Amino acid sequence: MADNEKHTLAKKLYDILKVNNMTVATAESCTGGMIGAALTSVSGMSECYGYGVVTYANEAKEKMLGVKHETLETYGAVSEQTALEMAKGALKLSLADVSVAVTGIAGPSGGIKEKPVGLVYIGFAEKSGKCKAYKNIFLGDRESVREQTVIKAFEILIENI
Repeated sequence: MADNEKHTLAKKLYDILKVNNMTVATAESCTGGMIGAALTSVSGMSECYGYGVVTYANEAKEKMLGVKHETLETYGAVSEQTALEMAKGALKLSLADVSVAVTGIAGPSGGIKEKPVGLVYIGFAEKSGKCKAYKNIFLGDRESVREQTVIKAFEILIENI
């Protein structure tokens, strides 16, 4: 079911991007490339999607996306601030029109009281300067949290374009 929903949303996003002559970039941590995989399941997506990075390690977030070391030290990898910096970094790297970034705790371990398993921040940025982070708490096992993150990332892109 989730695969069909992801593909349907990816196709809807493609149609919106195409009509508006826009491109999208992705920066993924907890989903490990699942957003990019869903996007590339749509025929013709290469016209609208050229950059997707997986920055699972903090060092990768810093080196590839320009996330500030101070941001990671102060707020952590799973934070609104990091999600926003990841989204902005993806835009800068790709020169796309819009980007989405995800960072979270998929579980089953890694959660703490302040940041439980299922906590995911999704950052959205566009080249006009608009950016926003969305806090989500998804329920379920690791795979379910990751699937819900992909679906929510598509919904955020669609509602913001």
